[in-house]
Amino acid sequence: MAAAASSLSDKLKSLELETPLPKYPNCYPEVNPVDIYRAHITSILEDVTGVDTSIIYPALQWTQTLDKGDLVLPVPALRVKDKKPAELAAEWVEKFPETPLVHKPTTNGTFVQFFFKVDKLAQVLIPAIIKNQKSFGLNPFNGMKDPEDPSKGRKKMIVEFSSPNIAKPFHAGHLRSTIIGGFLANLYQGAGWDVVRINYLGDWGKQYGLLALAYERYGDEKALEVDPINHLFEIYVKINKDKEDEKAKIKAAEEAGQDVTELKDKELDEQARRYFKAMTENDEKALALWKRFRDLSIKRYMQTYARLNIHFDDYSGESQVSQERMDAAAKRLEETGVSEVSEGAVIVDFSKLVPGKPGKSLERPIIKKKDGTALYLTRDISEMVRRDETYKFDHMIYVVASQQDLHLKQLFKIIELMGYKELAAKVQHINFGMVLGMSTRKGTVKFLDDILRDVGEKMHEVMQKNQTKYEQVENPLETADILGISSVMVQDLSGKRINNYTFDINIMTSFEGDTGPYLQYAHARLCSITRKAALTPEEIASADLSLLTEPHALNLIRVISQYPDVVQNTLKTLEPTTILTYLFKMTHTLSSSYDHLRIMGSEKELMKARMALYDSARIVLNNGMRILGLTPVER
Repeated sequence: MAAAASSLSDKLKSLELETPLPKYPNCYPEVNPVDIYRAHITSILEDVTGVDTSIIYPALQWTQTLDKGDLVLPVPALRVKDKKPAELAAEWVEKFPETPLVHKPTTNGTFVQFFFKVDKLAQVLIPAIIKNQKSFGLNPFNGMKDPEDPSKGRKKMIVEFSSPNIAKPFHAGHLRSTIIGGFLANLYQGAGWDVVRINYLGDWGKQYGLLALAYERYGDEKALEVDPINHLFEIYVKINKDKEDEKAKIKAAEEAGQDVTELKDKELDEQARRYFKAMTENDEKALALWKRFRDLSIKRYMQTYARLNIHFDDYSGESQVSQERMDAAAKRLEETGVSEVSEGAVIVDFSKLVPGKPGKSLERPIIKKKDGTALYLTRDISEMVRRDETYKFDHMIYVVASQQDLHLKQLFKIIELMGYKELAAKVQHINFGMVLGMSTRKGTVKFLDDILRDVGEKMHEVMQKNQTKYEQVENPLETADILGISSVMVQDLSGKRINNYTFDINIMTSFEGDTGPYLQYAHARLCSITRKAALTPEEIASADLSLLTEPHALNLIRVISQYPDVVQNTLKTLEPTTILTYLFKMTHTLSSSYDHLRIMGSEKELMKARMALYDSARIVLNNGMRILGLTPVER
């Protein structure tokens, strides 16, 4: 960080600023060039307004559209009494002195608008982007236990996401959890946190007894090796059909007055229950088969996750929660008076524990059935406590669909009522809406691989429509696959997380509109310009940036400068669309610049300056795409 500080003081000298800049909380000019402007404006506003800098600095906001300025101050945020905000705004603008970094501010109702002197901004911004490359826009101070003392280490974040059930289709809900969870893990890692990615698999329960019976009856060793997830799903569907037929047969026999004791004793449900009981009692043979199913499924999932740029540090699961831990949790629930026995089952009656409406809204979940089987809540309580002991995390996020809102509210409240107040304060549910209209071309089973295959095929058809460009692509099928994955991910990340959306293969695979292929095309175009210009990094580094004077160049510089603020803001919203909307805004600004800021045929010095600008745009676009989990293509 010392090197960053010394290069910062050189920058400030070149901007004709007095060094050092005043220091403010959450102000990191070494990683965010706009913070130089924030700090500079804050120090002037302190004299102009008489308000304390601790109020001014956080009140300076970035703008959504450039016509409103580069930073804006909402006057009411400074809490000055006895004068109307609009009068104060006019008075402060009048008093604001000439400065090397910003033009004379303007008022807009109760807002003061600041426009940067873009020639100065370019001198700080473009070299910083070209020097920092992949780390530009990331602020590692966010994840430090103490930003003033890096030796204290980083905070630990757990993100639990994806979490499919073994032998069941990887459905749309799991797809959303996977994409959003992958994005959140990237975001926090970029912000300097020590991130642990956990996949909590649905891998335990009576259904695995049924699956074992299905394998005995219908299993095929070779099919299991080649495609475990599909094979296990197929035999599971078959055994379920057998189970239904059997139930109908027993019912018919009962109605005919026959003795069905023996039939019931042999029925699949009963056999599955016994098999699962053997698993819980550590029967070696039963566990060995279950472990094979689990291991092969994980291996196959890992290949699919790799296509989405996702990896996990821990493939955990319901099976990993020990009986001892669940017994301990049940005991503590009883001792703290959180649970009670009702009609033979163990429940939590929130109306008795939490006063008023909030208590009623949490309902009366069952945590243990009459037959002694522990339900999800007990398992989830035990697992949360185990993770706290194992990882000693600072924060944990569960990325789970909004259908589970009540379950997670119950879980967090129970943890708090059991006396784990600090733990309850460290956990968070990030929810999301549903995907509608999702079925594959070859039927309605929604395996992730089938979805990605369909979209890849569709993308390949779309690419072939432009034969000239298609011929330039080195490996068209691989590129179609990456573009297909981008189109699925961008459609998923486009709206607010909580909104439902309709899965539309035609819209998502189009190069028109705000789609994954459009972003990829914008990136590939910048890479193509870089190749054609064929300038060395030294030539780009020596560019004279004062030659960038056209309005299109200045606007592009201003939009690019917002990227670190966008990432910072995303840590508040935790919405992928915060970054995505920005990337589309930037690429639109970019595409309207190409005709005005030509590279080929322009004079060498001007070419170098423009190339430095395009290079910066490419780096920012690439960085934003990677946080979202996309693989930027170069052709």
